[in-house]
Amino acid sequence: MSNMIQAARRQVAELTQAAYERAAAAGTLPAGAQVSATIEIPKDTAHGDYASSFAMAGARALHKAPRAIAQAIVDNLELEGSYFEKVEIAGPGFLNFTLGPKWYGEVLADIEAEGERYGAAGEGSGQKVMVEFVSANPTGPMHMGNARGGVLGDTLANVLERDGCDVWKEFYVNDAGNQIHKFAVSIYARCMQQILGEENYAFPEEGYHGDDIRELAQGFLAQCGQFPGQTGEEEWLSAMAEYGLSVNIPKMKEDLRRYGIEYDQWFFESELHNSGYVAETVGLLTDRGWTYEKDGALWLNTTALLKEKYMREGKTREQVDKLDLKDDVLRRANGFYTYFAADIAYHRNKFEKRGFDKVINVWGADHHGHVARLQAALDGLGLDGSGRLVIVLMQLVNLLQDGKPVRMSKRSGKAIALHDLLDEISVDAARYFFNSRAATSPLDFDLDLAVRQDSENPVYYVQYAHARICSLVARLRNEGAAVPAAGAVDAAVFTAPEEIALIKALSQLPEEIHLAARDYDPSRINRYLVALAGDFHRFYNACRIMGEAPEVRSARLKLADTVRSVLANGLGLLGVSAPEKM
Repeated sequence: MSNMIQAARRQVAELTQAAYERAAAAGTLPAGAQVSATIEIPKDTAHGDYASSFAMAGARALHKAPRAIAQAIVDNLELEGSYFEKVEIAGPGFLNFTLGPKWYGEVLADIEAEGERYGAAGEGSGQKVMVEFVSANPTGPMHMGNARGGVLGDTLANVLERDGCDVWKEFYVNDAGNQIHKFAVSIYARCMQQILGEENYAFPEEGYHGDDIRELAQGFLAQCGQFPGQTGEEEWLSAMAEYGLSVNIPKMKEDLRRYGIEYDQWFFESELHNSGYVAETVGLLTDRGWTYEKDGALWLNTTALLKEKYMREGKTREQVDKLDLKDDVLRRANGFYTYFAADIAYHRNKFEKRGFDKVINVWGADHHGHVARLQAALDGLGLDGSGRLVIVLMQLVNLLQDGKPVRMSKRSGKAIALHDLLDEISVDAARYFFNSRAATSPLDFDLDLAVRQDSENPVYYVQYAHARICSLVARLRNEGAAVPAAGAVDAAVFTAPEEIALIKALSQLPEEIHLAARDYDPSRINRYLVALAGDFHRFYNACRIMGEAPEVRSARLKLADTVRSVLANGLGLLGVSAPEKM
């Protein structure tokens, strides 16, 4: 698990400290000073590849001007065998370090050694993390919002795993509660309409209006062969809900599998109710003094919990008092537990029963008001929901075709289903485009761009770079020039700016993976891949490979093949294929 950017940064600190100690031993600088310097990567490489502020940071402790300190450091630096070929003093006393061939060669060697795991890190420290995503109601087909949440959650899980976390992917099936009752009522109404005629049986205004409900009704009638009005309605509703779920959940699994998503577990809400876990969880909140009864219902004192949470986070009492805080019902007067009660129980199950250190949920932005309330409820159970539950809120998708918005309405049943979308564009394009922006940004999905086969289409652009390298490697292999091992490459031949820029870009992947995991933003990988492909195309156009002197051809061929490896690596994190021919 290497990160050559951080390795170079550490070496700057070590070289500088060693030079200071030598200068102190020689009497040039006072001994015993503790200097805490920053080490930055300048945007302009004319200022070196790494810049240390040691001289300025040490001016007070060393009682000398920064330029004098910098000169003493430079005079005592020993760069032989290091990653750097020179150090220069700039401005008020910056120490600007310029990388040399050893570092460039080790970048290639590390990528070769780590292969498909290049970019892996131990930052996650084996932390047990659950990523719960999509979790769409099983009352209808998955739509565009689910498509974005699916690839966002799946790619985030991949990034977290590569960053060193022990990751678990989960789909929470809401197979209980009011939406399932409404689902059953909708199927029942369509059954009655098919038997009696639509004009003779009113469809409930709040029901699900999609054509899929008509299909479920037809399937149910064909299976049961009876008239739903012959026995009690509740009996039929229960049977219809069970039938509808038995059809819809396998379809959801099939669609997600086609989309490249496999879960470690599909967790059913009904299990929480049937096992008594919801009731037990609510009882624990009552035991801790966080509930009260009113109008026959049991309420959670969310207001008090949120006040405690916000005060811990640094808000003043005056600020908290101005917030419009409300309490939540946990158990209705009819004895039924609310969705919120089940959600608290589900998350208690994640933390307390299954022992996850951190839980990440990918939710639509319309759930933003639920975030703090759920975290506070878990705080009330002593589970540190504010610190351990992370909610990634995902903004809406705007579907475009011919430059115009494609209208979608879930209520009218006109939402574009995931399986219909995948009939129009490739899985690769869907996964790439839906992950191309941070979750916090709305996403414009251009259907026309997603199917174009040119450099304007970013997934095509990246895949084409990979295929182009595969063709190059195959052509040179046929001419007797195989890709050499990294150890056989003379990195000193890398002198062209395009070569240097490309190797630096290759070294960036571990940093991008870590930052994507830290910020819960896997779209960083998309941007990295487009930039790397661009760096490769510039290198390929500027630096000839075929016909060059053997040592140059060999080094450039290895560099190109290393880019191929890293492109495939990054595409794999996105769940996108890396074709060898296009």
